[in-house]
Amino acid sequence: MDATELTPAERRVLDAFPLGEGVDFREGEDDDPAHGADWGPERTVRAEFLRELLLAGPVREGRTAGLKVRGARITGMLDLKYGTVAHAVRLRHCHFEQAPDLYGARIVALALSDSVLPGLRAGALRSEGVVRLTCCRFSGPVRLQGARLAGALFVNGARFGTPDEEPEEPVLQLNHAEVATDVWARRLVAYGEVRLNGAVVGGQVRLDDAVLDTPGGTALHAEVLSVGTDLHAMRLRARGRVNLGGARIPRQLNLAYARLSNPGGHALRASSGVIGELWLREAAPIEGTVNLRRAQLDLLHVPPEVWPEQVQLDGLAYRVLAPHLPAGQRLPLLEREPDGGYLPQPYEQLTAAYRAVGDDAAARTVQLAKLRRHRRTLPGYARLWGYLQDAAVGYGFRPMRAAFWLLLLLCTGTLVFALHHPPALKPSEAPAFNPLFYTLDLLLPIIDFGQEGAYAPRGGFQWLSYVLIALGWVLATTIAAGVTRSLNRQ
Repeated sequence: MDATELTPAERRVLDAFPLGEGVDFREGEDDDPAHGADWGPERTVRAEFLRELLLAGPVREGRTAGLKVRGARITGMLDLKYGTVAHAVRLRHCHFEQAPDLYGARIVALALSDSVLPGLRAGALRSEGVVRLTCCRFSGPVRLQGARLAGALFVNGARFGTPDEEPEEPVLQLNHAEVATDVWARRLVAYGEVRLNGAVVGGQVRLDDAVLDTPGGTALHAEVLSVGTDLHAMRLRARGRVNLGGARIPRQLNLAYARLSNPGGHALRASSGVIGELWLREAAPIEGTVNLRRAQLDLLHVPPEVWPEQVQLDGLAYRVLAPHLPAGQRLPLLEREPDGGYLPQPYEQLTAAYRAVGDDAAARTVQLAKLRRHRRTLPGYARLWGYLQDAAVGYGFRPMRAAFWLLLLLCTGTLVFALHHPPALKPSEAPAFNPLFYTLDLLLPIIDFGQEGAYAPRGGFQWLSYVLIALGWVLATTIAAGVTRSLNRQ
């Protein structure tokens, strides 16, 4: 490095580097790097100079060398591809004319906070510390696919892409990256796809207050994402598909107060995911389809008014449903499959959730709704028999209705046989006829008051007795089954 060829600004950087000291070219705290193209030579540093400094710069014994620059205009391309940088790189509040190329580089730590860049090429980057892109503004793609970061990734308040311009590729690419600790992306703004599919994050992902704006496309592509603890996206604003298919989130997927919108497509997809808790508390009504098929959850916290018109739930398994609501407020959700077909599994899952909290009445209501829904798929004669079962005993889930019918038949039989006594089989041995107990003998299969065997009605009254016997068996069995279920619960 020939010091005679360096500009005054570069000499300042060269002198500070071996001491690990910082150089601040800013004229004030509000100096905006978006106007960096107009900065003069007094704050201009060549990328070629920085590359040589980082790869072979001078060091001083007893001091930790490092690049610490604020408010510089960096011309040319900072090319560190496959290079090994043994020093921390901090280029904050800077204006980059070209996107740095750090593909395959090994670096101690990287901080580009508050800078303006046309993009960043850092696929397969290896970092021993944190990578800070906080409040950066990127007009082009940021490629971190396959990166291995031993520390956290900070992209809080960063902006990716340009409004009203459709990017040719995802604006932030973290697919198949490995982050040992956390990904902090609060208040991130992305005008294009954010890709995290196949990424592994040892800690948590924070997308609180983020804005993901990709109308008609994929706003967040995070298939098979693996997170160590939580994915928090409270107050997230997403226009476009949020795809979390196959994700592994052992604690919370928190979308409280979020606004998800993708009319005509999937607004949220978490099919085949394994998630501890899914929260959509106080979220805006979702615009678009929700796909939770084959997902496994411990807790599902979604108020009914948040669900959209089309929801795919086949194979969804959850242990607790919150908030606890009457079955009537949950049942409409089970009829929102896009194809309108009948799927029994969502009814069985909802039944199990109510039984798990001891609400057996709600569980019976869900089972009754399942049978009524299934009835629509049956041929005409089977639907007619279903209507009869429903009206008579609620498919066995309304035993008190059976008791009402039993009482009605008892009154009818008592009245008819009081007006028309059946003749006795052996008049000399027959007990005195009692129409009430005679009707009870016909209706109740396990009770014998000695009336049925002593008297034999004829003609139409004989057919009436047959009807009473048959209906008595059905209704008495239904009541017994209801009592048995109640005893089992206790």
